[in-house]
Amino acid sequence: MSLRKIGALCALAAAHALTAGLAEAQPRFSPLLMESDAFEDGGIVPDKYVFRGENVSPGFRFSNIPEGTVSFALIFHDIDVALGGGTDDVLHWMVWNIPVEAGGIPEGGVPEGAVQGANVRRQNNYMGPGAPAGPRYHHYVFELYALNAMLDLPETATRDELLAAMEGKVVGKSAYVGRYRGSE
Repeated sequence: MSLRKIGALCALAAAHALTAGLAEAQPRFSPLLMESDAFEDGGIVPDKYVFRGENVSPGFRFSNIPEGTVSFALIFHDIDVALGGGTDDVLHWMVWNIPVEAGGIPEGGVPEGAVQGANVRRQNNYMGPGAPAGPRYHHYVFELYALNAMLDLPETATRDELLAAMEGKVVGKSAYVGRYRGSE
């Protein structure tokens, strides 16, 4: 076999290996959707749902649930704050083991069987937006993960422990954003 043919075969094999690796690394499209009657996605969070208001957790409906989903996990955080000079932001709420049969989260609570983790105040409940008064809004993100398993985590689990437990189990993801700034 000539050096030219060997070179061409090596190049072809390398290209195939490279594209095969890229195919595995490509994100999967997630049809998962979350909706709420509390406020529009990207809209202003009403006082009913903020820390200095009634501090009621908004309800969400989940739809277009990916095949193989067994449970959901929800992480709610303020992405406009960096804590302690690092990359952590303000964690307002974590919920996991939301049964797929629940189809969402009711306003002011969680479905039976779901586990609420500790927020930044080390409380296992919802903590509504609490940005200070200022010229710009903070962005509060509800990240929803569809999982192919229930998670074996205690309610004392940290966000990092939740994310580690979800590794390899995520079959879909969605996000819903609310904006809030405190009044003077």
